[in-house]
Amino acid sequence: MASNTVTTVWKENMLFESDNPSGHTLMMDTSPEHGGENKGLGPKAMMLSSLAGCSGLDVVSLLKKMRAEADDFKMVVTGELTEEHPKYYHKVHVEYHFYGQDLKEDKINKAVDLSVETYCGVMEMFRQFANVTTEVYLHKQ
Repeated sequence: MASNTVTTVWKENMLFESDNPSGHTLMMDTSPEHGGENKGLGPKAMMLSSLAGCSGLDVVSLLKKMRAEADDFKMVVTGELTEEHPKYYHKVHVEYHFYGQDLKEDKINKAVDLSVETYCGVMEMFRQFANVTTEVYLHKQ
């Protein structure tokens, strides 16, 4: 069974440094209104980045295999937090934006669907606690 371990070290004030099994590190902090100095990524927002990264890796890989690559691709992920503590994302919306001259709509939709429904483990984790919706936008240049 596969597992990952990260080590997170308090640096100062509200700043933490966390490693990754790949050897890379990142800094996490919070806003001044919560006692931090915005010297790093916010942990909850980083969860949204993880969701986009996971699904994005799937989509790019699948489109390459399908020979349906876009000229450019971005995702916009919006999470809505609950009002009560502990605050967590109860609604998440993922927008997939594809840019290019010759966008293959059917293959793009299939790649996104495969990521969302089959391959993206982070998406599946989010579905355990949030209502996740998705939209695909094609921007023909």
